[in-house]
Amino acid sequence: MSKRPQEATKILIVDDQAPLRDYVRGVLEEFGHDVLEAEGRDDALSIFEKEADQLFLVLLDLDFGGEKIGLNILKSMKEINERVPVMILTGEGSASDGAEAIRLGAAEVLEKDTYIEANLGMSVEKVRRLQALLDELRALANENRGLKLKVDLYEEAFQQRYEVVGESESFLGVIEEARRIARVPRPVLIRGERGTGKELVAAYIHYHSDRAEKAFVTVNCAAFHGNLLESELFGHEKSAFTGADRRKIGRFEQADGGTLFLDEIGNMAQDFQEKILRVLEYQKFERVGGTETIETDVRVVAATNADLETMMKEGRFRPDLYDRLSFKELRIPPLRDRHGEVPLLVEHFRRRISAEIPWVAERQFTEGAMKVLGRYPWPGNVRQLKNIVERLLCAGDDPKIDTREVARELEDREQSAGGFKERIEALERQLVLDALLRCGGNQRAAAEDLDLTYDQLRHLYKKYAIKELLAEDASGSP
Repeated sequence: MSKRPQEATKILIVDDQAPLRDYVRGVLEEFGHDVLEAEGRDDALSIFEKEADQLFLVLLDLDFGGEKIGLNILKSMKEINERVPVMILTGEGSASDGAEAIRLGAAEVLEKDTYIEANLGMSVEKVRRLQALLDELRALANENRGLKLKVDLYEEAFQQRYEVVGESESFLGVIEEARRIARVPRPVLIRGERGTGKELVAAYIHYHSDRAEKAFVTVNCAAFHGNLLESELFGHEKSAFTGADRRKIGRFEQADGGTLFLDEIGNMAQDFQEKILRVLEYQKFERVGGTETIETDVRVVAATNADLETMMKEGRFRPDLYDRLSFKELRIPPLRDRHGEVPLLVEHFRRRISAEIPWVAERQFTEGAMKVLGRYPWPGNVRQLKNIVERLLCAGDDPKIDTREVARELEDREQSAGGFKERIEALERQLVLDALLRCGGNQRAAAEDLDLTYDQLRHLYKKYAIKELLAEDASGSP
């Protein structure tokens, strides 16, 4: 088998529709790619075999004249040269075919919709990064044969999204419970505040279960209202309602044999709760507008930040559904109770974004900045920390992120998202800090500058722990 050189730059488009080929060619050429075209199976495989060493990527349409022969072409290409990445282009409602394409070795599946221009550029760049890493790891494996390094880059990249990071006793206790329950084929209910990582724990359960080789499908129940949620989960038949111009396969069918993660389960309407209960008990359902009973084998992991106990007392959540979902209940601690973990998470997020944006790797948080992050209560939990860290890393070119930069970012977030009290406190803290910086740290001068008494300034100084914000300046850091 020939080895792909690093200078491989060409992209092959395989589609029987000339207008789509022309459109995609135009998008790719704007990104600076050399483009080849094929409109049928034979010329696609001929070009592929001839140009394999120069091909960076193949864009392969799943449908040809209404026949899904794209999967057969994918198989043949992988037999000719398995190292050339193939991205599948698919139409709406082809999720099951897309999943099959991934199983056969496709690098990515991209839906042909109104956002294809923006999504295509991002997807091609993603494949480029992953393929570069794959080539690097394969080279390392060749140099170190004794290590028998086995690389499956796309699985690794997917699992990195759900990497469990934590070292506090409270968090590790939850992960240990998740590990124990993972191989028990029963529903799990995960509870915790927004942003604590409920989907991450659900994925951990899936990938440590006997269903790890099957699909892990996620649905945010809060994102769909009324009949839309039923259609999303169970699918619908053609003409089931206005706008249903084709059959849609629901998430339960997509997750057959695997795990379905139902996030924000507390947002389900009461009448729909009964339907979910029936599926959990009998593993059977009908598509919207259909009469065929569909059997499925799905493990459900649900999550919520709602007060289900109060909702049950008020009749807004079915106790029998709660009992069914909570065969095992896991409660994820908020970040403020995961003592000492902020620096670990900050470094994790810094490494993750550095892999996407190389120049960010040079930016580091100073010790004082890390202390400020560690003191913050993080009402949005890990998700909020991730967003703040990424914004700070991308906000400048200075190699050091200091306490003042962190404090300003946190105050900006509080002012934009907090209530009246939070905004007032953020303003007080910033005014005191700025006055002390203007006055070289002299508290009496700062009090006079702000038209406060010395005792009033000392109160605010202690309340907002401003000493640590100034410590870095005193040590000479930028």
